[in-house]
Formats: sequence, C-alpha cells, structure tokens
Amino acid sequence: MSTFRNPVGPQPSSTYWRRRLMVILGLVAVIVVIVLIAVRPGSTPAATTGDDKKTNTAAPADSGKAADPETPCAPGVVTVEAITDAGDYIAGQQPLLSLSVTNTGTAACTFAVGADVQKYTITSGTEQIWTSTDCQAAATPESRVLEPGVALATTPFTWDRTRSDPAACESTERAPVTGGGASYHLAVAINGVESADTKQFLLN
Repeated sequence: MSTFRNPVGPQPSSTYWRRRLMVILGLVAVIVVIVLIAVRPGSTPAATTGDDKKTNTAAPADSGKAADPETPCAPGVVTVEAITDAGDYIAGQQPLLSLSVTNTGTAACTFAVGADVQKYTITSGTEQIWTSTDCQAAATPESRVLEPGVALATTPFTWDRTRSDPAACESTERAPVTGGGASYHLAVAINGVESADTKQFLLN
C-alpha cells in the first residue's frame, strides 16, 4: 500500500509526488473558493437589531437659512433707514422712496415688513407735506427672516410731488409742492421702529 511519505508503484517516485502535489493544489483551490464564497473580502456585515429591522439614517440638515421662523426680532435689534434714489431732483422728476431694515443682532430673527406696517413721511421745515398712511390702500401683511448685518430693502415707489390729504384721497387733483431748490426730508418707520435720521433731498 502506498503512504503519503513513501509512495510505491511501477513508476518513479517523483511521478507520484507530482500527482499528489496536483491533487493537494486542487484541494487547496477548492477550499479557497469555498472560503471566498462564504466570506467576501472587503465586505462588512450590516448591523441589525435583534428583530432584524433596518435602521433609518437622518437626512443632512439644510445649509440655507438656519433661523427659526417663530423667533421674533428682539426690541432694539432692528434699525431702519430712509432711502431716496437721488439727493437732487430736476423740475418734474419724481423721487423714488424706499426703506431698509437691518438686524444688528447676532442671530437671525423674524420681523414684520409688509406694507401694512410701513410709514413714509415727508416734511419741509416743521410742516408735514405728505405721509403714506393718509390714503393707503389695503395692504397684505408680510414677515421676513432678517439675517444678522444684512440690510433688507423695500421696493421703491414714486412720490408724485403732491401734498397728501386723507380727506381728498379720491381727488385726481392734489396741490403740488414747491420746487425751485426747496429742501425736503423723508422719515420712515416699519413695524413700530422709526428711522434714527431723515433723508434730505432737494426739488427743483
């Protein structure tokens, strides 16, 4: 009988050793294939709970505005500035009026900025010439998130260089104001916050 160490047969022993080596290599190859099928290299088993349920992952947070819309701006945080599109207007040129609001705090907050809470007042000397609330139509409320240090400006509108009168809102003829280099000042307020300074401009 042949043994693994001392093969016996009619052919030289080297022949038997080669045959046994080929058989051994074949067995090793089969074992390697079985191991690779059972455990794939580079793969990591998925973690499961005791009841084999999948775990949900949270979606990334939005990198846009991080402000809480329910957090109103604290008193004294918002400043308001009156704006005109020029400082000197030629005869017949109508000024464009607007305002800007700025959050001077360190965190974003929500502030009412709708036309229903805006007020524009034009004076000359001690005389009030025109105010936007005298004949203001119904306006839709609006709130916006104010980011720290970022000025938010309203859409400019035209002042027709006439006096306002709440008793003559339906009239198509209103008294024009004086030109010829006369000085006027625009003051603004929004949501109860008034501009610290007025904006001066001249009408020719």
